[in-house]
Amino acid sequence: MDPNSSYKFTFLLLLSLFLHSTVSDGASSVFFLDNPSHRYFRSPSPDASSKISSLSLSEVGAAISVLLGFAPPVTLSSASSSKLNEVLVPNPFDRPGSVLILEVTGAEGVSIEALRSNVVNKNRADIQLPDAGEVSLFSLDEPKTDAEYSDKELSEFVSASWLSGSYVNEELTIPLEDDADLIFQLSKEADREFVTSLVSLTHKIQRAMEMHQDLSGAVHRPSELISGKFDGLKALKEQYGAEGVVKGSKLFSIVMSKMFDSLTEAYKGQIVGVIVCNETPSVAESLFNVIFTSPPSARWLEETKTSPNSTVIEEIILVRRTVAWITGILLIIATLLGIYFLFNMPLTRDTLLYSNVKLD
Repeated sequence: MDPNSSYKFTFLLLLSLFLHSTVSDGASSVFFLDNPSHRYFRSPSPDASSKISSLSLSEVGAAISVLLGFAPPVTLSSASSSKLNEVLVPNPFDRPGSVLILEVTGAEGVSIEALRSNVVNKNRADIQLPDAGEVSLFSLDEPKTDAEYSDKELSEFVSASWLSGSYVNEELTIPLEDDADLIFQLSKEADREFVTSLVSLTHKIQRAMEMHQDLSGAVHRPSELISGKFDGLKALKEQYGAEGVVKGSKLFSIVMSKMFDSLTEAYKGQIVGVIVCNETPSVAESLFNVIFTSPPSARWLEETKTSPNSTVIEEIILVRRTVAWITGILLIIATLLGIYFLFNMPLTRDTLLYSNVKLD
């Protein structure tokens, strides 16, 4: 099996299990998607029951900073650094420099044969990056409305070669390899919200690839972070329960497999994916907040600004004036003495004027 086929199979299996299954504890999970031909993450254990230590969202954010080619936050503890070593390949000179991070709401974490971790401490976390000029950000969270996509556009989407589906009378049909069909009634609000969210996501990822092509010609190509949130599965879960999630996740897996494969090709393998499965209802804010930490500016030798104190100021002025007067007086005395001895010195003793004269 060639690397591309192996990658597609691994990615599709990963997403299918990731989104089709649930666990009893309902824990949120994070999945690290890699390219098997050039790994940036540790290889997953063949034991399906094993997984790396639980990560906090701040530790996931630190991992993303490292994957983009930057140092982790200085506030990262030694325990958190050890956890990152369980995730990342220990080669600081081999980082992808590009990351797709996608938050999927309305689905539960699962246990699969892949590199994954449960998410603890699900408070909003920061992704700390250096100056904005070194990082290119692309958001997948632009506002979306159903009116953006006409029936013709939806038909073109499902009839693509990698979907081979059909769209007739507001019914979307996608054939599967097991001779079953995925059917979505777009006359129903939940189905339409899911499908239009998926179409919107693919269009935005395609725009991210176009932007990458523009950046690839730059002399100094910045790191690239593509981030967003997918809420379509949440709508299916609220309307149909677990059965709706299973059906929607199959289509999501197919589409994202194609999209990530396209990203891998466009980025020449130098991109990884981080998918955070969040079972809680969607909120306006993302789980991650990107902040820029400007490098330290040059330090100038200048006085330390203190609170006004008239006594201290008077003492400083007195000392400065005293030193200035003493220095000035000493210079005047030295100058006068030099002039006096110069004019009273015998001419024949001036070694500069009579350096070649032999004296008796």
